[in-house]
Amino acid sequence: MRAKASHGYERSFLDACREELTYSSEHLERWAVIVAEFDGAIAGFYALGPGEGRAVELEALFVAPGFFGRGLGRLLIGHAIEEARRQGALQITIQSDPHAAPFYLAVGAQRVGTRESASIPGRYLPLLEIDLANV
Repeated sequence: MRAKASHGYERSFLDACREELTYSSEHLERWAVIVAEFDGAIAGFYALGPGEGRAVELEALFVAPGFFGRGLGRLLIGHAIEEARRQGALQITIQSDPHAAPFYLAVGAQRVGTRESASIPGRYLPLLEIDLANV
């Protein structure tokens, strides 16, 4: 939530997103979740879940605000790409926060459309894909 809040979203918006951004033990059983730690603190994490066909879905990728600008996001997405390949995926689908879309585009994603937010009806988010044959 701290990473999401760093984009200047209001409390009411963050409260509306809380359920969607809360990960349960069931998520941890179904998804590949990787946590980056630094000196015992969680610096960031990502989660890959099943997608359609030979795709996986990047369910989450967050970097704690104190670790912004250190290359951790690139390290996490690089690890996610390797994990997706290990799982036999051909692409990664990403429903991105609008503020994060430039990061994903910079690491090789392509915009393929939009998808409605599960938290905010009527809000459409960038839908991106990483073609694993091209990164």
